[in-house]
Amino acid sequence: MKFVIDIKNENIINISRRIGYRPIRINVQGEYSIVRTLTGNNYPRFHIYIKEKEAGDFIFNLHLDQKKPSYGSTHAHSGEYEGDLIDKEVERIKKLVEQII
Repeated sequence: MKFVIDIKNENIINISRRIGYRPIRINVQGEYSIVRTLTGNNYPRFHIYIKEKEAGDFIFNLHLDQKKPSYGSTHAHSGEYEGDLIDKEVERIKKLVEQII
């Protein structure tokens, strides 16, 4: 699920950590990849790609990884991009960011 949050005067890595996510990589296009696990294991987990649209506007692309990709060396997976869990996580993120900024 894609959504936009206006985050001015704050570092996206700091915001990520404060909403309970940990960064896992930044690609060459400047897109951040962050995750938050739901159990003590690596999966299932919420996974967000974040890209700055313009100064202070960040596009969040959230999905739920139910399991580790099983397609060899590719990055394809069976992520869920909609549903009740996704909706609740978007609400949680928006509320937390609003409190932070």
